[in-house]
Amino acid sequence: MAKALRREIGTFTALATVMGTVIGGGVFFKTASVVAANHSANMTLLAWVLGGLLTICAGLTSAELAAAIPKTGGAMRYLEYAYGKPVGFLMGWAQILVYYPANIAALSIVFGTQFIALFHLATGWQLPIAILCGGSITAINFLGARAAGRLQSVALVFKLIPIAIIVIFGLMAPANTPIPLWPIATGDHLNWGQAFASSLLATMFAYDGWINIGNIAGEMKKPERDLPRAIVLGLAAITVVYTLVNLVVLRTLPIDLIAGNQNSAADAAMRLFGQMGGKLVTIGILISVYGAINGYTMTGMRVPFAMAEEDSLPFSTYFHRLSRRTYVPYFAGLVQLGIALIMMFLGSFDLLTDMLVFVMWVFNCLIFLAVFKLRHREPEMVRPYRVPGYPVIPLIALVGGIFILVTTLITETGLAVTGLVLTSLGLPVYFWHQKHRRTTD
Repeated sequence: MAKALRREIGTFTALATVMGTVIGGGVFFKTASVVAANHSANMTLLAWVLGGLLTICAGLTSAELAAAIPKTGGAMRYLEYAYGKPVGFLMGWAQILVYYPANIAALSIVFGTQFIALFHLATGWQLPIAILCGGSITAINFLGARAAGRLQSVALVFKLIPIAIIVIFGLMAPANTPIPLWPIATGDHLNWGQAFASSLLATMFAYDGWINIGNIAGEMKKPERDLPRAIVLGLAAITVVYTLVNLVVLRTLPIDLIAGNQNSAADAAMRLFGQMGGKLVTIGILISVYGAINGYTMTGMRVPFAMAEEDSLPFSTYFHRLSRRTYVPYFAGLVQLGIALIMMFLGSFDLLTDMLVFVMWVFNCLIFLAVFKLRHREPEMVRPYRVPGYPVIPLIALVGGIFILVTTLITETGLAVTGLVLTSLGLPVYFWHQKHRRTTD
């Protein structure tokens, strides 16, 4: 009998995967980038709120496809169904080559940075700790979906504790820096439109990861119910958490001490609680990042497995292999870790995150368009969940996505082109493999 993925993931684990994957280091590290872009407290808060609302619209829209096409492989399967196999393959290729390894590498680098800061180690330990971090999480995932899911649930609970303490005590403490609600202005000598665009872009990495829950649909007990529920509830809670964390930091520190300062959250906690406050936040960041890497590792290794089920990849025989006892796609996990390790040696946090956000939003926009396409092409399609407010909410998601792409192309042209080239390389690989399959059949 052929091996199959086990349906062991329930509602809470699905919700924990959404929140645990999204809530990583982004809310702590990207605050510095947002403030540096605008030098304005109220524009910073506006960017985080609008970024969250855009992400919720995106999640509500994609959830329709996730519930209607609950297959392991997630968004790749939606695109394949709507546009054909080459487009689905391209997204899977981009996820295998760029998205998941880059996330794992970037967050492992962050973990190493925060670990050596917490224990006052030499900077030379950063890379070995990052490697150990990524490798240990892959090893945990090899124990099975249940073990990885438990780690995700535990990490979510523990990462929210320090965040809750900071938010509660930070809001109760007197504000050191007033935050006017109006007018929404920038710092001196900054263009309003450019500052706002850069601010919104900077939040996108912090909100990234919401769509990955679709990758484990094949292991969920009731995907038609749990997928949309996990996406919507998870993203709404994340938007509230992010906005409140930023509000506390902005109330506590002068704007000039936040801009470009990736330790601003720890600095704010030190002012609130003393020296131990900074250590508490650093521990919270470590837990958050570890849980986020686990989410990307768990969902990422399912992408090449899903593609290998249809022999869409070179070496599909290997990618389709499951471990005997835990039914985990171990070869896919090893390849994913290997690419991530190369990126740890070659890349940096900002470079990796900026590239992966741009590449994935290209496919996100195609997903939003697919909702319109399938509503028109297959009106009788079984849809356990329909996006509310159709067509307004999908249009908001699509317009927001196009805004992100155009702005990145204008402000980060080289990075955007590099991401597009790496993604486009998947096309010759796809057609070569298809030709090879026809030759050997």
